Amino acid sequence: MHAEVALLDLRLRGRSLISYTLGMACYTELIVVVYPQFKNSTSLDQLTHQNSAAAALFGLSGSLTSPTGWLNSNIYENLLPLMVLLITIGYGASCIAGQDEDGTLALVTALPISRRTLLLQKATALCLQALLLASTTLLCVLGGREFDLPINVLNLVGMSLGVALLGIDFGLVALAIGSWTGSRGAALGGAASLAAASYVVSSLAPVVSWLHPARYASLFYWSIGNGQLSSGLTAGSAAVLVLAGIVFLELSVVAFHRLDLH
Repeated sequence: MHAEVALLDLRLRGRSLISYTLGMACYTELIVVVYPQFKNSTSLDQLTHQNSAAAALFGLSGSLTSPTGWLNSNIYENLLPLMVLLITIGYGASCIAGQDEDGTLALVTALPISRRTLLLQKATALCLQALLLASTTLLCVLGGREFDLPINVLNLVGMSLGVALLGIDFGLVALAIGSWTGSRGAALGGAASLAAASYVVSSLAPVVSWLHPARYASLFYWSIGNGQLSSGLTAGSAAVLVLAGIVFLELSVVAFHRLDLH
């Protein structure tokens, strides 16, 4: 019975999840296939030299025509995190607060399942959605080794894991806010605002001196903003992301126990 709650949520989101995953897979394959046509282009590299602050804001840094620069600028530092966040924040806001507003959550809690177990099952469903999108993209990028796009496999796996953990963390932020407030709108707005602020801090910290110390407070820095595709996801960075998720999950559990259901 416990697992059925998570499976039901996944089935309800199945169509949109498949659409996101297939769309990201097709886009990734396109980026991989066209790389040989751009790897010797010097005009692309001039974009990062002309306005470094604007380039950093859009996830553009270093050589855009190198394998890591190409993947970072087109996938890992912008579109993939955005897609993962859309899925996880959307689900985190809807699986408790959204269902409460719809009047369906009270029926589920009437089952012989503790609130903690119910919430943990929903958190598991959230994690599976983030891992599905990140791992599908990883498999598509690995195919790029056949298209003159060499990349260190371990670094690529670490980067993909970092993106998944990033999405899970902000999804759990939405889950926590929704569990405290019972408002889907507040959960969406709060989590999305925090994610946007975290992205801006991580992106601009390398080129804006007064923001440099603040980068450690950004989950984007620990997941994708510290050269993870070039040097790999360190154990310390992964630990920060996992610990942050545990904190947000525990806050969700405490809040959900106090939530008055409609």
